[in-house]
Amino acid sequence: MSSVTIIETGLVSPKNRELHGSYPQMFERMIGAADASVTFNTVSIPAGEPLPDIEGLEAILITGSAAGVYDPLDWIAPLEDFVRAAHDKQVPMAGVCFGHQLIAQALGGTVRKSEKGWGIGRHVYDVAPDNGLIEGERTALAASHQDQVISPPVGARIILSSDFTPHAGLLYAGGTTLSVQPHPEFSVGYALACCEMAQAKGHAPDGLVAAAKASLTEPLENVRLGGAITRFLTRSR
Repeated sequence: MSSVTIIETGLVSPKNRELHGSYPQMFERMIGAADASVTFNTVSIPAGEPLPDIEGLEAILITGSAAGVYDPLDWIAPLEDFVRAAHDKQVPMAGVCFGHQLIAQALGGTVRKSEKGWGIGRHVYDVAPDNGLIEGERTALAASHQDQVISPPVGARIILSSDFTPHAGLLYAGGTTLSVQPHPEFSVGYALACCEMAQAKGHAPDGLVAAAKASLTEPLENVRLGGAITRFLTRSR
């Protein structure tokens, strides 16, 4: 039996949490569908909970957040220190969206708002051949972001990419740290809610939102990436 410690870095709104769950709950469903034996522990940064001692952790997953990794928040630097320590100790670690960006920044990459604007709805990514983790040549997943990894850290291999998001998936030097920009934990319902939130906040023009919503009538391939992340976090246990 493996245990995954989920670092919650952002909160789903109360309305959407009732409908779709919190980010940790989404990941628990995703991982549980791939391996029902995995157990979970959540550390909630928004709730003020302290980061755990890395020595006692089997695997780490860092969630998405509305925050930017470059924002002047007092918990960003300690979380970057935590990521570097976990990476150095080769604790299996994965990050999604904000988690992807935070890991990349902590390990020497560059993250900023992209001039391409918001990526929402269903995006299709090229899968790097012979990457050892994700099968197939292409995969379709939900996206909800404007920030992007602009320059990956030295030694990181790009395993997912698209024209919109060239550095959408990274496998880091040492092989125990993985991060992805798209959301294999999102249901179609929550991906649609993210489109609506981007529109309501004025982040995305109406035409982009309409196209993003329409794209979500096509299937998402959450199981493939969710299974790959699960195997990555639990394979050495």
